[in-house]
Amino acid sequence: MGQNLILNMNDHGFVVCAYNRTTDKVKSFLENEAKGTKVVGASSLEEMVGKLKKPRIVMLLVKAGRAVDGVINSLFDLLSPGDIIVDGGNSEYRDTERRGKYLACKDILFVGCGVSGGEEGARYGPSLMPGGDQEAWPHVKTIFQAISAKVNGEPCCNWVGADGAGHFVKMVHNGIEYGDMQLICEAYHLMRDGLELNNDEMSDIVAEWNNGELDSFLVEITSNILKFKDQEGYLLDRIRDTAGQKGTGKWTGIAALDYGVPVTLIGESVFARYLSALKDERMEAGSVLHGPNTKYEGNKKELLEHLRKALYASKIISYAQGFMLLREAAKSNNWNLNYGSIALMWRGGCIIRSVFLGKIKLAFDENPNLTNLLLDDFFANVMSNCQASVRQVVTAAVYLGLPTPALSSALAFYDGFRAARLPANLLQAQRDYFGAHTYEILGAEGKFVHTNWTGQGGSVSASTYDA
Repeated sequence: MGQNLILNMNDHGFVVCAYNRTTDKVKSFLENEAKGTKVVGASSLEEMVGKLKKPRIVMLLVKAGRAVDGVINSLFDLLSPGDIIVDGGNSEYRDTERRGKYLACKDILFVGCGVSGGEEGARYGPSLMPGGDQEAWPHVKTIFQAISAKVNGEPCCNWVGADGAGHFVKMVHNGIEYGDMQLICEAYHLMRDGLELNNDEMSDIVAEWNNGELDSFLVEITSNILKFKDQEGYLLDRIRDTAGQKGTGKWTGIAALDYGVPVTLIGESVFARYLSALKDERMEAGSVLHGPNTKYEGNKKELLEHLRKALYASKIISYAQGFMLLREAAKSNNWNLNYGSIALMWRGGCIIRSVFLGKIKLAFDENPNLTNLLLDDFFANVMSNCQASVRQVVTAAVYLGLPTPALSSALAFYDGFRAARLPANLLQAQRDYFGAHTYEILGAEGKFVHTNWTGQGGSVSASTYDA
């Protein structure tokens, strides 16, 4: 990522000084990938800082956590007031807030910048999500917007907000990425084990999906992965079914719990990865626990169309939940997030780039105060048209004994969100029964009541409490 960003910056006319604590890597980079460019190297942080013009801009691309703190501490005494440190890694946003306060004591400006797009994106145009010290933006804006991906000539980069806003937005991006990937995997599982399609058939179907509403990077690469062969056959079929992760999806789930936002689809996607990791236990359970011994006997073509629409609707649910989390975090942290701008930043360069992000931008452009993406006319109509397909797909999966945690979660959220009345009234009564936690009466909201549910002779007594 770091090397490719350097080459990207060089391509756009910026002179960059490269440094790595393993100095042989710098030497090799200058002699190979960066040969013939204006990139210069440094064998120490001191030498690197000495080569930079003021205000110095130092961008870090190191592993999140202690490594970032270590480099910042090493730079602290080398930089001057007004210099800028940019953390381009996947740092946890609270760490970014803490680091900004630490550097502020010396008037060093700090930017937490989400970078998405992988190695190829870094080389030819990533999505960049910078946030932190507003004073730093004029100094990094020209560079970042020059090297970022472009959609219709507009850079997929803009200032996000103060403190840890940039890394928070990147975290939510990664959470949505978890959801997208899990949804596609569930569609693959249904096609492979439910409809018993071969890899080439699935690849062609997914490629066709990518020509329409599902046009996206992840759908595109899935089609390529499905048909990829080496000398031993389809590579996908030989990959061990245990998923890894770097933690950003988990952070999204934790943030959702902290802010009280039902980001259920992303949460299920994280847990699905945890379940996949239990490979040995699953192998043992498969020999003991039994499911339905059935095959799909319906119209495969019809179910595939339902699956396409279910995937589309569920992806919308995932994005809607992500933007719900962004809105609640913005409210709690006093961030002035521009949701349409964020959607634009994700339209190109990043892993979750997809054609319908343009629709999300339009939704927030038309109504900046939109409380939920599902209430926008376009997306409400899509959900109305596709919700029956989600039901068909989830029903078929249950019948076949195939797990669809993300698709099922999307449907449960949709039905819960549209429900004028949920069974939480019983839950509140239970809480009051065993713990005197109180409840509200419909029509008298704001007044909290406790009942003695075990009063003698079946009588009850109630007390009223202010909220």
